[in-house]
Amino acid sequence: MKKLGVKSGVALALVVVLGGAASLGAPVADEPAPGAGNAAAAEAASASALVSSARKLISSRIAKLSDPTLAASVRDLVENPSACVRHRANQTVASKQAAVAALGAAGLYSLADAAGFPGGVFAGVFPPVVGAGSSCPKLPQPFHAAPGGGLGGHHSYPGGLVIHEIVNEFMYAGMASSYRRVYGHTGPGGLPVVAPGDRDGDEKADVAIDQDIVVAAPLLHDWAKTLVFQWNADGTEFTEFNFGGNGATDNYGGPGDSRTGAHHIIGVAESMARGLAPKLVITQACAHGSPIGGEYRVVNWLRAAAILAGVDPVAKGYLRPDKAGRLRLPALNKLADFDLGAPGPTEVNAPVEYQLHNLSDGDFTQSVPAMVVAQKLLSKLAPEYGYDPADAARYNTKYRNRALAQLSAERLYMLYASGGLDAVRSQLAKLRAQKII
Repeated sequence: MKKLGVKSGVALALVVVLGGAASLGAPVADEPAPGAGNAAAAEAASASALVSSARKLISSRIAKLSDPTLAASVRDLVENPSACVRHRANQTVASKQAAVAALGAAGLYSLADAAGFPGGVFAGVFPPVVGAGSSCPKLPQPFHAAPGGGLGGHHSYPGGLVIHEIVNEFMYAGMASSYRRVYGHTGPGGLPVVAPGDRDGDEKADVAIDQDIVVAAPLLHDWAKTLVFQWNADGTEFTEFNFGGNGATDNYGGPGDSRTGAHHIIGVAESMARGLAPKLVITQACAHGSPIGGEYRVVNWLRAAAILAGVDPVAKGYLRPDKAGRLRLPALNKLADFDLGAPGPTEVNAPVEYQLHNLSDGDFTQSVPAMVVAQKLLSKLAPEYGYDPADAARYNTKYRNRALAQLSAERLYMLYASGGLDAVRSQLAKLRAQKII
């Protein structure tokens, strides 16, 4: 069979996605209902002073965005509990089948992974929304109710997503400020010096780091956890499908694995559906991997997201073909003065925003072990507060999830390291005194 070139391959995928080929495979079952525990999780998160304070800080950060269109999109996605999920608008069984067929034809999911996932690839790629099939399907839970990871993973409690995002927000802002301060100033003779004052580091820098991207990318990159990690009635979470590659030949046909959590690709698809700028969307896609040394992974995530969003990634400026016909990251801004990507796949057009965003999403190195320890501590002390871990539904909904939403795993970990079990007991006693647990 004749191998398709980049443009014709993209065009074929778009015909399949947008044309809604109704005859592709067996009919897809109706979309499952949103999580039965979503409302309880929202209540637990809303009662947390920690989560509420993070929400206020996020709102203040959004208010600093200079691009009003971007600010409106971020505010809608993060603060509007009834936000439209635009990449899911007007979907039908046929359009879902077409999108999955396009993902499969492009090698962007593993058949083995799909076979082992509850509900298969359709459930993994299209988690339930409210008003499925309408012109404005709604979020199944507000942003502030969602966890930051799968149960037992980082920030896996009601409101954990908000806490995770504000940490990443501060980390990205701090790194950008450090880069401006250390690399963005000159002294006598016009030669570089380190800026002497914290405020001068940002305000007087002569290097460009897009502050709108610094603010927006961390807030958007995990937005789709509102869809993927919904809550069951017993306080557990939906499981997550991994896609964005087949896990074997993802590096332009060679060995490579670009599979990642569905939330990552779905979030990028929503940003594309909202018409956000290429540099921001690509930065968002770099959260799970730097393009330096792994450009194919970011490219595949953008390809998969474009299929879900129903857009041509080349026409929209998210990707561009190189001389060998491979899709690569575009040369944005002045990177086009000299095409760094032309010689081969080892040289990447990657402005500093991409790498710093990837680094800012690295708090899992501490937050994952913190959760492991915190869960053990909570289980150890549970009988003292009348809870039995074996009674999973009551334990999760009345004790574990509420305690973590109020205290966070990271705080418990640090308090335990310095003060032992008594330090953790003192925190839980305060929650008991306020009838939270």
